Amino acid sequence: MKTEERRAIQLVIGVVVVLALAGGLASLGYQQVAKRQQLMERLDELETVTNSIGMQLVKVPGGSFTMGSEEYGPTREVQVMPFYIGTHEVTQAQWQAVMGYNPSLFEDPRRPVENVTWLEVQGFLEELNRREGTNKYRLPSEAEWEYAARAGSESRFFFGDDPGQLRRYAWFGVDSRSGTAPVGQRLPNRWGLYDVYGNVWEWVQDCWHDDYSGAPDDSRVWGGGDCSQRVVRGGGWANRAGYLSSALRGTYEAKFEDASNGFRVVMTP
Repeated sequence: MKTEERRAIQLVIGVVVVLALAGGLASLGYQQVAKRQQLMERLDELETVTNSIGMQLVKVPGGSFTMGSEEYGPTREVQVMPFYIGTHEVTQAQWQAVMGYNPSLFEDPRRPVENVTWLEVQGFLEELNRREGTNKYRLPSEAEWEYAARAGSESRFFFGDDPGQLRRYAWFGVDSRSGTAPVGQRLPNRWGLYDVYGNVWEWVQDCWHDDYSGAPDDSRVWGGGDCSQRVVRGGGWANRAGYLSSALRGTYEAKFEDASNGFRVVMTP
């Protein structure tokens, strides 16, 4: 084959490859846009409430689910009553509006509040309830948190078992200079919760127990155990994928503060 003919064929092949790649990328981009659109349409059907400081909470239906995993067990069936939960982690702007100061290291009103202890969160909830004229705002129980995070799923993540998909749903594995991200930058789960994994670890109400032996079979807060230690869920911005799952649980002292720890609220119907 002559050199000119070989070059011509190579050029044609190159053009075909480029077009194929472009088509594939366009198809992938279309799929992502379509998925986001489907999620948005589904979220429009959910029942939500918004309070005076702009917190949006979505109603989670009652039901039952298998809580835990092989690593975080023993697994058990848990019955859950309906409740409302924040679609986003509590932001710095919302904390500032209630408490009058901002304790966060990564200052930005759109980012989740962090550097707050479990005890300080109790003070926030007390003041929020006073401000809203109710007593219904609180932290989720550990069972409520996992039930809402799973959103009907039984897999490692609410979207399946592939950690390669996490970047679409979670802000994680970030270096210490960048820290948190504004809430809601990734895709939500099917019940409308954003940042279920990553961004900040989320305090829940329960006292710490090493495993679920003797845990209640409903969604009430589990007391007893070591109540100087409280449970955190979801993983944070500095964690690798191995620290992010619906079942993974951690613990810190109730008086511990860190730039990786925040929370979201629930509201009793």
